[in-house]
Amino acid sequence: MVLSWTRRNVFRRGRKEKAQLQGGELEVEVVIPNHFRCPVSLELMTDPVTLSTGITYDRLSIEKWIEGGNRTCPVTNQVLTTFDIIPNHVIRRMIQDWCVQNTSFGIQRIPTPRIPVSSDEVSQTCSKIMSASQHRDHKKCQELVGKIKVWGRESERNKRCIVGNGVCNVLAYAFDCFSSDDSMDKHVVVLEEILEVLTWMIPLGDSQVMSSQASLNSLVWFLEGKDLASRQNAALLLKEVYVQELAKVSGVAEALVKMVREPIGSTATKACLVTIFNLVSSEDNREGIAERFVELGLVSLLLEAIVDGEKGVCEKALGVLDCICDCQQGKEVVKSNALTLPLVIKKILRVSLLASGFAVSILRKICDKREEGVLIEALQVGAFQKLLVMLQVGCDESTKENATELLKLLNGYRNKAECTDSSSLDFKHLKKPF
Repeated sequence: MVLSWTRRNVFRRGRKEKAQLQGGELEVEVVIPNHFRCPVSLELMTDPVTLSTGITYDRLSIEKWIEGGNRTCPVTNQVLTTFDIIPNHVIRRMIQDWCVQNTSFGIQRIPTPRIPVSSDEVSQTCSKIMSASQHRDHKKCQELVGKIKVWGRESERNKRCIVGNGVCNVLAYAFDCFSSDDSMDKHVVVLEEILEVLTWMIPLGDSQVMSSQASLNSLVWFLEGKDLASRQNAALLLKEVYVQELAKVSGVAEALVKMVREPIGSTATKACLVTIFNLVSSEDNREGIAERFVELGLVSLLLEAIVDGEKGVCEKALGVLDCICDCQQGKEVVKSNALTLPLVIKKILRVSLLASGFAVSILRKICDKREEGVLIEALQVGAFQKLLVMLQVGCDESTKENATELLKLLNGYRNKAECTDSSSLDFKHLKKPF
């Protein structure tokens, strides 16, 4: 299997390496020398390194091989006594010279690779960041965080090394130190730098990271700020923190609603909706938090997001709306909005199974047998047919139970509902009986 794949890819690359000269019929085939190809990827090596077995590979390919749990040399099959890889500068210079000689055929010279960051360098930098943070030396800390940011931009390998050496916890500690200072305004730049680096370490792994009161206050402060990049970074990190502590922060609900009302991008909006969902679905003081969001006008904003939002935004908006319906005040506001029924019913089987599950759950909560008008309106906008299709195409047990109960409830009012145009209904998901 490996051999046939290799031959097929070599053949494809051979065709791509042919360059036809303009103005004539002569075809010139540019062949990459075999010792310039990585034995694993069979591509031209851009950063050749040598193992203890003496075989040279491209750095990215052999690192993926070793990280995959392999403990042998791919070519010789010898067990590796050490996983140290040594840059092969001779081969790299030869490859660069060959590229220069063939520039007329569209081959570009490979850049001289930077030396990857080592675990020792990262650990030493972390120690210096801790020291600078303790002494509130924001200039030194900013310089060190900038160094980490540069390392991360150079390669994915560097990012993995940085994350693997506990930089996340160190930066969270630094963020807390500078957030705790009374004169936080003069530390804004270093805090922004830390936020930017922390965002590409998501998921943070530990929900306690960044969950101190000072750090959370600072995140909310950035969320309400004017710098768009910092607002987005703060939104991304807030969804990673400990919900019970976040609920205690003053102004967090207002800041999140403001981000949804004045969106700066779908990434930030989705992050805020996830945070809101975590807050309103939490067992601690769920009703009080949900009511606060309702008072801030979140319901109408969610319905707008469902109308215009992309798939991810729509799913999360429906999820939040479903949680809000668990409190009495929220359910009444959702039910009283004229857009709720037609929008929620329309989204069944239109977005995803997850979104459909949320939509059916919302319907189950707002359709009360004591309110005939709501049930008749639901029938008029096609709820009965959509629920039948939902059961036909399949869904999880919770959604199936909600759909079944709704069908029983709606069935008694079908004669009272006005006839609807069935051509407007979407039956493309209905399975054929044959």
